[in-house]
Amino acid sequence: MKQLRLIFGVFALAAGLFVPAGLAQKSPAPAPVTSPAPSAAPSGASTPVSTASEPMQPSGERVLFLTGRVATSDSTALPSDVLVERVCNAQVRQQVYATLHGDFSMPLGSTPNPVIDATADPGPQNGLPGNSSVTGIPRHELTKCELRASASGFRSSIVSLVDLDTFGGTVNVGAIVVERMAKIEGATLSAVPYKAPNDARKAYEKGLEAVKNHRLAEARQHFEKAVEIYPKYAHAWYELGSVLQEQGVEDQARAAYRHATAIDTRFLPPYLSLASMAYEAQDWTEVVALTDHILELDPWNHRDFTGYMVDLDALNYPEAYFYNAVANYELDRIDDAEKSALKAQHLDLRTNHPQLHLLMAEIFAKKKDYASAISELQTFLQLLPSTKQAVQLREQLAEWEKLSGSASTNEKPDPQ
Repeated sequence: MKQLRLIFGVFALAAGLFVPAGLAQKSPAPAPVTSPAPSAAPSGASTPVSTASEPMQPSGERVLFLTGRVATSDSTALPSDVLVERVCNAQVRQQVYATLHGDFSMPLGSTPNPVIDATADPGPQNGLPGNSSVTGIPRHELTKCELRASASGFRSSIVSLVDLDTFGGTVNVGAIVVERMAKIEGATLSAVPYKAPNDARKAYEKGLEAVKNHRLAEARQHFEKAVEIYPKYAHAWYELGSVLQEQGVEDQARAAYRHATAIDTRFLPPYLSLASMAYEAQDWTEVVALTDHILELDPWNHRDFTGYMVDLDALNYPEAYFYNAVANYELDRIDDAEKSALKAQHLDLRTNHPQLHLLMAEIFAKKKDYASAISELQTFLQLLPSTKQAVQLREQLAEWEKLSGSASTNEKPDPQ
């Protein structure tokens, strides 16, 4: 356990897996572990999917198609770009677009590269080979998978594939229900930036253009001019902090971020940048304080409201939950750490942050839940098989497997 804790600390901190949110938009980030992007959404697909043209179903326990529909909880219309995702072991394995009526049909194992097939309609017209090449997926492998819908402004229910109670090559999973979300009171866009005088706004826009062209010194001058003209310009203070941080002037960057938070407590990006700096400094109490503020305003934490959600602040919530989870773990608040880590995993749809599985492995091991720890560590090694810590992590995996076997042996048999 001590060995893995050291590995996790080195991996998460020294490897620089997380960069401040402000800098992520200013310079290229390392390529994350992602699933291939889907193709463009179908236009005008307005009729339910028919399975009449589906290939012949082979005998045996293999599933060729997962079919069903996506529906809103209030029976209103769906947006035109609803994706249905098959997630296995916390990884997005396949995506298809639903039709405008919400119907979908997901062909399984029927292409040379079956990771993604972003079309709702089955059949050769979508690039699928003929009947002879359709292989399907063994039914037992789907027990590790679930289906969910992805659409901006909606929260999806989860359909587990553990209990497939129908047989044959085509399985209808029923309805995936999505619920419209609304920004909570206090998390709406601030009007402060729009109160800035024209000269301040022009300087701010010139600063953004300079950042876009990697002219940091020029950008700094423009942002400094913007806040000089309008000292309550929170967005300009934040951008100034981002430039200063990228220039390596961390004390001044921190001061600029603090200015932004003092002006507008609902403007969250500077809080995340401050949290990232505290994270690098291993100031865990500060990390928790900053990220708790972010998570309190995260609309996905509030389930007692309805309506349509427009997320006006582009914030990396998985990153905030990750910082919160690590900080709570370091402060020995294991339950809080687990809660935040699980939330980060749920929001990290593209598996951009595989180190979450390493953290969860350590949390489960500390709780002596070695079976779950093994599963998380195996998932991490599948996502990053060439990590420099692979040898140590596999040694830890072997140790947990021994402990798990010993725990199973010591369990008393149930009374007959």
